[in-house]
Amino acid sequence: MNPFSSGTRLRDMIRAIRACKTAAEERAVVRKECAAIRAAINENDQDYRHRNLAKLMFIHMLGYPTHFGQMECLKLIASSGFPEKRIGYLGLMLLLDERQEVLMLVTNSLKQDLNHSNQYIVGLALCALGNICSAEMARDLAPEVERLLQFRDPNIRKKAALCSIRIIKKVPELAENFINPAAALLKEKHHGVLITGVQLCTDLCKVSEDALEYFRKKCTEGLVKTLKDVVNSPYAPEYDIAGITDPFLHIRLLKLLRELGQGDADASECMNDMLAQVATKTESNKNAGNAILYECVETIMSIEDNGGLRVLAINILGRFLSNRDNNIRYVALNMLMKAITVDAQAVQRHRATILECVKDSDASIRKRALELVYVLVNEGNVKPLTKELIDYLEVSDEEFKGDLTAKICSIVAKFSPEKIWYIDQMLKVLSEAGNFVKDEVWHAVIVVISNASDLHGYTVRALYRALQLSAEQESLVRVAIWCIGEYGDLLVNNVGMLNVEDPITVTESDAVDVIEIAIKHHTSDLTTKAMAMVALLKLSSRFPSCSERIKDIVVQYKGSLVLELQQRSIEMNSIIAKHQNIRSTLVERMPVLDEATFIGKRAGSIQATVSPSAGASINLPNGVAKPTAAPLVDLLDLGSDDVPAPSSSGGDLLHDLLGVDLSTASTQSGVNHAPKNGTDVLLDLLSIGSPTQSSQSVSDMLSSSQDNKTPVSPLEGLSSPSSNSIQPTSAGAAPTIDLLDGFSSNPPKQENNGTAYPSVVAFESSNLKMVFNFSKLPGNPQTTVIEATFTNLSTNIYSDFIFQAAVPKFLQLHLDPASGNTLPASGNGSITQTLRVTNSQHGKKSLVMRIRIAYKMNNKDVLEEGQISNFPRGL
Repeated sequence: MNPFSSGTRLRDMIRAIRACKTAAEERAVVRKECAAIRAAINENDQDYRHRNLAKLMFIHMLGYPTHFGQMECLKLIASSGFPEKRIGYLGLMLLLDERQEVLMLVTNSLKQDLNHSNQYIVGLALCALGNICSAEMARDLAPEVERLLQFRDPNIRKKAALCSIRIIKKVPELAENFINPAAALLKEKHHGVLITGVQLCTDLCKVSEDALEYFRKKCTEGLVKTLKDVVNSPYAPEYDIAGITDPFLHIRLLKLLRELGQGDADASECMNDMLAQVATKTESNKNAGNAILYECVETIMSIEDNGGLRVLAINILGRFLSNRDNNIRYVALNMLMKAITVDAQAVQRHRATILECVKDSDASIRKRALELVYVLVNEGNVKPLTKELIDYLEVSDEEFKGDLTAKICSIVAKFSPEKIWYIDQMLKVLSEAGNFVKDEVWHAVIVVISNASDLHGYTVRALYRALQLSAEQESLVRVAIWCIGEYGDLLVNNVGMLNVEDPITVTESDAVDVIEIAIKHHTSDLTTKAMAMVALLKLSSRFPSCSERIKDIVVQYKGSLVLELQQRSIEMNSIIAKHQNIRSTLVERMPVLDEATFIGKRAGSIQATVSPSAGASINLPNGVAKPTAAPLVDLLDLGSDDVPAPSSSGGDLLHDLLGVDLSTASTQSGVNHAPKNGTDVLLDLLSIGSPTQSSQSVSDMLSSSQDNKTPVSPLEGLSSPSSNSIQPTSAGAAPTIDLLDGFSSNPPKQENNGTAYPSVVAFESSNLKMVFNFSKLPGNPQTTVIEATFTNLSTNIYSDFIFQAAVPKFLQLHLDPASGNTLPASGNGSITQTLRVTNSQHGKKSLVMRIRIAYKMNNKDVLEEGQISNFPRGL
């Protein structure tokens, strides 16, 4: 006989497939067998139809397509014999699902079999219907299933109850038809029927409020009595598991009681005594008993308030935490997370056990216990809990330190009773796990230190001590460098000594040694080295005796391959060597940082840039109308939404000394910005220079001011430079570039005496055109009124139209609301918006503006940006 003919036995096919050594061989065997089965189907071979379907089921389980055999299932189901029907229904459940259209053809066969005189065929039909019933089939066959709930045979009643669960889930409106039959099942003595009846009632309660109210009134007492009988029943071999009678029925009854008691005081009171009995009588030394206790605890925590029962339930969970089984401890921690919202005081009693779980060897238990400890912390227990967690941090696994550190830092920041305690705990964390601390954490530490003026000396001494022992922790090194740079004189002179600390002797050279080690350490990254350079610059002013040594350290990086370090080195060397008269002003101690502003900025609600390295808040003066737009600083490339840091790896001298964050801008609203240094960003903003033109650095400005013997405030170069504050260094030099205001040598001095200004096409792309019309207010030549008209050049309608603009500091901008936010297609309409620009340097500097236009086209966000400098002269 051909081994792949339709007459091949199933076992022979399985043996042939298992004998294959490669996937290709297996595919070849399956392909030949499927071809033989197709041929048998085409020949309408009735003798081997059941065998072919059995083979198809095996092939289906291997993952090969078997859709061509679906109709064979229906033919077998329609046959009269039980063996054929059994294979047919099995194939139906395995090869088809409720989404198959073929399934509609089997409804009539199912209806006939549900009414069959043979109870085993009825059982087959119920089993198939319970597995693949669709909503349409449920509506057609629900009456037959409802009738079978009262069938004489308990196995049929059990299968009918399970099938009813599927029907009410598919068609909830049919639930009312099953309420009375389901209630009758709760009186069954047969455990198999009873457990399915209880499950049917539970699902009815979830889908129907009427069913829930009916069972509360009619069945609560009967269910409590049934549970009592099961709990107190004598030994029954057929239901006994580990000495407990039918734990599955226990659990189903408890789940149904939970549904009935939730939100109903009367039903809860009816079951209180029984729940207490289950909680106290059930043995907890076997897994079955623990399962019942867990379900009992969940029921107690869900029903209406009973303080004594809840304490009993939480005590059971406390016992679970001491169990050697990891699964039991994990579910106990999960339940305690829910219980803490109900009775936090009872959970607090098990705090010590929960803390031990944080030290468990199982990673999932550690993480869950840590989350629970975090929820348990309050003002009263924050100190002992934090001490325990920090002590464990010293010996915890490396992979767990990240989560543990994050939770400790959050706890300390949230519940800190005083600043000195906060500083002490954060120094411990930084010393033990500084490499796992996120940037915003050590930023926050610096902000708190800045605000604790009476603890500056104590903090810098504590950091100096910690740095001697934990120089490998990057975050600790950064905070220590920043503090030594700011408060190095307090460290050397032992200013602000507290009773709790021991005196320490630190020379000026020792303080510089710490910074030098940090900047030369092989593990230090760019941010740390940049911060160290700023600290050295500050110490050069605080420690004049070490000025030459600091200069030698700084000058070593003049040839650094890292442009950031090279630039800092050159500029700071120039300040140290040439500008002693203004150096102390440049590097004076930072003002106190505003904690509220810092917290708000972390939450994304503050749009001004705050730099801890300078302690100044830069308020952008231009007014910008932004209904739902991104922050103005993103438009101007003047900052990012990152948490302010003591230094930025992408910053420069202006960033560190003047508090202006000119680092790489963010990528908000889908706009990506290439990295640039601070000067390039501003020059690029206004298109007033090239890298060659902008080569005059801060040191050149400072040398200009020295030559003129005119001290310059650190912020004057940015806010209000005058024409004589910065002069060319030689007679033939190119005109000096002012960072924000363009060329300051020969500013235009035109005045407009009532003349009309021509319209300007300010922006034009393939999709959009924007035209500016200008006018002046009478008697106010500094203010220009601009009417912007936007026209749609495409064939698509633009919705959610938003226009934004930003200007330099010497200009002030006010935007009126736009005439609409929908722009018709193909120029069939326009949107107008009025801008008022006030030029404080009128007659000297021309207008310049950066714009951003956002809209939706075909439900897709579109963003267009541009820079406008072609304004008529005299504005």
